[in-house]
Amino acid sequence: MKETKSVKLNAQQHENGHFSPFKFSNLLDPEASWDKDQLGDVLHWIRQAVALFCGLLWGVIPVVGGIWIFIFLAISTGIIYGYYAMILKIDEEEFGGHATLLQEGFFASITLFLLAWILVYSLAYF
Repeated sequence: MKETKSVKLNAQQHENGHFSPFKFSNLLDPEASWDKDQLGDVLHWIRQAVALFCGLLWGVIPVVGGIWIFIFLAISTGIIYGYYAMILKIDEEEFGGHATLLQEGFFASITLFLLAWILVYSLAYF
């Protein structure tokens, strides 16, 4: 399996050493080969999308309180874990372990979540 993934990885490289463009069909394909940077980027942007969605939702539904931050963190972490462990079925040790994968885009997503939540709530209810 590892040999197959490395062969796929080498086949994707152009003669100038760059990787071929990202294909959206790889997002749900457990057989796709992943570079550490590519997987990190995908996890980062999934987390940002979840943060924006939850921030807008929390702002439109006028929720207040710190518990909602922890609920967002649980949802976001659960989605990221479910994506790489259950959908992609990758070996997390090849990418630095669970902690490395779960922290991809973590702090940026908290910032985006809070920004969206505060802006929407403030604009709609004040």
